Amino acid sequence: MMLAFLGLLGVPSSAFADLKLCNRMSYVIEAAIGIDDKSATATRGWFRIDPAQCRVVLQGALTADRILLNARALGVYGASPLPQSGADTLCIAPDNFVIAAARQCRSGQTPAPFTAIKPTQTDDGHLVAYLAEDSEYDDEQAKLAAIQRLLVIAGYDAAPIDGVDGPKTQSALAAFLKSRGLGNDVVNAPNFFETMVNAVQVPSPTGLTWCNDTPHKVMAAVATDDGKVVTSRGWYRIEPGKCLHPDVTGQPKQIFSFAEAVDAENRVIRVKDRPLNWGGGKTLCTRESKFEVADQGDCGGRGLSATGFAPVDISGGGKTLRFALP
Repeated sequence: MMLAFLGLLGVPSSAFADLKLCNRMSYVIEAAIGIDDKSATATRGWFRIDPAQCRVVLQGALTADRILLNARALGVYGASPLPQSGADTLCIAPDNFVIAAARQCRSGQTPAPFTAIKPTQTDDGHLVAYLAEDSEYDDEQAKLAAIQRLLVIAGYDAAPIDGVDGPKTQSALAAFLKSRGLGNDVVNAPNFFETMVNAVQVPSPTGLTWCNDTPHKVMAAVATDDGKVVTSRGWYRIEPGKCLHPDVTGQPKQIFSFAEAVDAENRVIRVKDRPLNWGGGKTLCTRESKFEVADQGDCGGRGLSATGFAPVDISGGGKTLRFALP
């Protein structure tokens, strides 16, 4: 999926009041900003922004030479759909952070690409930048598409994810609300997306659920066999203490799973000199970055990794795989 930042095409040259980021995407995102002022560059994050919502990320008059942005989708969406590219490489941290000297990373910090942005000045003197998809949703469409996306992840049939309302979406939403004991009015509550995100991070009675019982971040991959083609897909980020449902669609004849624990620099965790992972004897293709592979032959010869996946039995309607320390 190609994504775009609206109003992010240059650099500000004047001082205005407050910088606001607005999310017109079908994902809950977290943003980090960089402030480049002469010889000093600082970063701060993470600012969580729900679909169809705006958030002030800088207050007061802005006099920086440049403002920069890095954005990521929450881990519940699997491999981040946001392209991570930019001309500047600055330091970030996994949790909320403020880094005063962000061009030289220290322990616990990792380099990330940032893009220079030029927000639009509003009539009241504020600065605003919009994060958008190629679909160019307005606020209402972005909110609906985001609801559809999370319903699909939670195991409800709300496809296609298009921001268009209809009986299928309403039926899936009603079933979701009923299963959680929620009334229809919760859809307009300020914390509705938090409610939905939390709902897809607990074990589900249907489909495949991964739960991370380790103190480490876990990256997981899933594969489906429809009887003709075996397709492997990853990576899904599962935070410690959280669960996640990979978006498995259709009625696959077989599902396979692989997962590994990684540190803040995405290096595989080793326990007693062995990689901490959870897999099996089914060899399928993966790669280090986001991937979807339908041809499972000659992984190494095509520059891919041959990875051992484990079969998952969901004949009983659902299966929860718990990743724990040995």
